[in-house]
Amino acid sequence: MLIRSVSGVRGYVNSHFTPEISINYARALNEMLPEGVIMAGRDSRPSGEFIMIEMINEFNRLGRTVINCNIVPTPTIQFMVKNTEAVGGLIVTASHNPIEWNGLKFVRSDSTFFHPSECERLFKLVDFNKDYKSSNEKGLHWPENNAIQKHIISCVGLKTINLNRIRKKKFRIVVDAVNGAGSVALPQLLESLGCDVIPLYCEPNGEFIRGTEPLPTNLIDLCNAVKKYKADAGFAIDPDADRLALVDEKGIPLGEEYTLVIAAEGYLEEIEKPEKFVVNLSTSLAIEKLALKKGSSVERSAVGEINVVNKMNELGSNLGGEGNGGVILRESHLGRDSLVGAAMVLNRMSQGNQKLSQIFNSLPQYQIVKDKIKLESINSDELVVKICKKFKNAQKNTIDGIKFIWDDRWVHLRKSNTEPIMRIYAEAPDKIQAEELVKEVKSLI
Repeated sequence: MLIRSVSGVRGYVNSHFTPEISINYARALNEMLPEGVIMAGRDSRPSGEFIMIEMINEFNRLGRTVINCNIVPTPTIQFMVKNTEAVGGLIVTASHNPIEWNGLKFVRSDSTFFHPSECERLFKLVDFNKDYKSSNEKGLHWPENNAIQKHIISCVGLKTINLNRIRKKKFRIVVDAVNGAGSVALPQLLESLGCDVIPLYCEPNGEFIRGTEPLPTNLIDLCNAVKKYKADAGFAIDPDADRLALVDEKGIPLGEEYTLVIAAEGYLEEIEKPEKFVVNLSTSLAIEKLALKKGSSVERSAVGEINVVNKMNELGSNLGGEGNGGVILRESHLGRDSLVGAAMVLNRMSQGNQKLSQIFNSLPQYQIVKDKIKLESINSDELVVKICKKFKNAQKNTIDGIKFIWDDRWVHLRKSNTEPIMRIYAEAPDKIQAEELVKEVKSLI
């Protein structure tokens, strides 16, 4: 199986996305990017090493110089593109997909991911599979061993956090890095912020001991470790370290949705002026209610990091993100970044004497239920027609799938960018009401 989308390309390594096939993507990316150096990195999957070697060799054959950061968070590559003379970059990663998968994310010269039209053009170049002649002058392969340190230095120096105040708190944090790309970076960042760090699954070997996504059901070991070590919080990330989920001091997972909300509250307290946030359609109502309370506002985009970023640029927004634990801070770079998110969450925790559970409980409370159905089992167009009839009194938004909206709840249906499924997300003041919305949708299948 091979899946192409605005999120890049992903496929089974043994069949659909082999190291040999990745050469075609190197050729297409070489054609797409302007002349100059390419920044490259990967997550911790063992297959990534072989894919990276093949791609770098092809870039070098075509005369391109590649700076190889090796195993680093996806946002580290975006940060490095922004802060060097690199004309773009690539990350070998399948994000939250299982270890049998791998893939690529493509970075533009402005450090953001490829736009939908650019992805479409790149995929056409891959399919055309032109055999390019070798360059008269072979490119160079430069290892970059300090990318993580450079990224961390930037994070601790953000104007929107108070470094000294955070350090004085001496927080104890358990880190579950799922043995992924953030296994070194996140613990080192937290240590730089004065934290006592307890590592859990922080060996970058690609052995994803728990489920790859930082969902509550996958964080049992983290919850137990937080209680065992009497930590102030637990931080969990996904294999390429662009998403951050939180566990409070009681060992209770707060859900990915509240990472952005807590970061945003601390941000507003720090800058002391209104802000216009940008989030995607499936992000919690809690961010809207918080913004309203603080004299700020929220605009929504289609799902997909680049869609949020484009909307941020359109509106001049400085903070945005997605409800999957993705925090995007313009001051750092325009991409989801678990390191930036961690620094911002700690900043909020340092602004008073409240425990993380107390901070969470003071926020607008909503519950999101996430479900999915296989596309081959349904006629999605017929399903949407039935749902429109059932929810005829709801406000509708069709910029990405279809979302039905009421004052205190919503349900959103959209085809996944990364899997052959339709996602069904619903939110309400409590879990039972959200589950009921999902049941109503599925009852029409």
